[in-house]
Amino acid sequence: MNAKRLEISRLFHRFGFGPRPGEYANALKDGVEITRMRLTTVPENSSAVSAVVEPEITDLGKRPEANSPEVVPYAIAMRAQAQQMGLWWLDMMALSEHGLTERMVWFWHGHWATSIQKLNYALPMFKQNKTFRTYALGDFKSFTKAMLNDGALQFWLDGQDSTVKAPNENLGRELMELFVLGVNRYTEDDVKAISRALTGYQVTRSNGVVTITQNRRDLNPVTLLGTTAVFTGDSLSEFLVAREDCGIFIAERLWYRFISSSEDMPTVFSAKKAFVGRDISATVQAMASDAVMKDPLYAMVKSPVEWFISACRALELTPSKLQSSTQLLSYLDKLGQVPFNPPNVGGWPAGEAWLSSATAQYRLAFAAWLIKQSSLSALNQIPKELRVLKSADWLGIPEWSSRTQSALRSAIDDPAQFALLALCSPEYIVSA
Repeated sequence: MNAKRLEISRLFHRFGFGPRPGEYANALKDGVEITRMRLTTVPENSSAVSAVVEPEITDLGKRPEANSPEVVPYAIAMRAQAQQMGLWWLDMMALSEHGLTERMVWFWHGHWATSIQKLNYALPMFKQNKTFRTYALGDFKSFTKAMLNDGALQFWLDGQDSTVKAPNENLGRELMELFVLGVNRYTEDDVKAISRALTGYQVTRSNGVVTITQNRRDLNPVTLLGTTAVFTGDSLSEFLVAREDCGIFIAERLWYRFISSSEDMPTVFSAKKAFVGRDISATVQAMASDAVMKDPLYAMVKSPVEWFISACRALELTPSKLQSSTQLLSYLDKLGQVPFNPPNVGGWPAGEAWLSSATAQYRLAFAAWLIKQSSLSALNQIPKELRVLKSADWLGIPEWSSRTQSALRSAIDDPAQFALLALCSPEYIVSA
């Protein structure tokens, strides 16, 4: 496999959501270093994304009494806001001229996994997404402080139920295990201690506003990870993020989501060293420059949303303008991944969890539905005699296998069938 094609393909598909027509071919001319710099350096503005109109997500207030005349319009408004918010984010991913920011917002959504299923209200989730945008490539210490004051996360993990008389362990446990330190890097005594330190938070469910009620707080010192102190949310964040385990853990999570979900992170991984200052942008740039980026061993299966967005970019489609938003969200649901609705606090699975006979059939139907709505202009512009070879550039594929080439040749006169075979090929479903 051509090392240059492989590395540039990975830059597009892992640090963005795949190339738009012509971008991969141009990147091959520019070379790896220029492409890497362009894809991992966030521009000051993006005209394509600024054209995406933000949805009007408002505070709908407390749910009306059962059987009251206000219940039905209230429920309709809740569903409408959730759908509008989901379509807005899919559009942001698909239309972004610089995919890294959206890719990192997507990564952090899976990291600080919070679901609208429990909250029901869109506004707290919308605010959380904005927080991800603020800190996606910023300072992880400030990010952690902001997330402890995030209403969606607090409610999702029962933070509002944690009082001095009855500390709730959910938020504190997950803060250490899933968000900052990792598994087996704390004890059950630490869980009890951090839960006491995190008492007193209150959340207005409909809008995500967080307050701290002092008479619900435990103001006594706690001993956490060997240190005794009276912690606030901010001092607790600083304490945890400064620990060596945090540096290792975030590097591990980046490895798992960007490099390999099946191979262990090596002892020497440039992202781990780069994260010493807790600068996320520098860490991502180091990861994108690591030698593992050109090692064929580290293939990654695209998650359903990643596959869908990359297909939209290749087919020049806008998610919110597809024929049926309900059908779109139904396909994503069948494939097992809908934005703002992760299955649990651990986020979505990775790797072969996305590969099954059932999902293969859903993906084929989904791809066929998308292709019918595309002009396929980029594919049709490729002369038939070059279509098999050049379609790899169209989709940002390092190379087609002989089996896929044979299948594509059989559909050379049928652009829709050709596109279907390409988008559902192993080489496209898996980032090489």
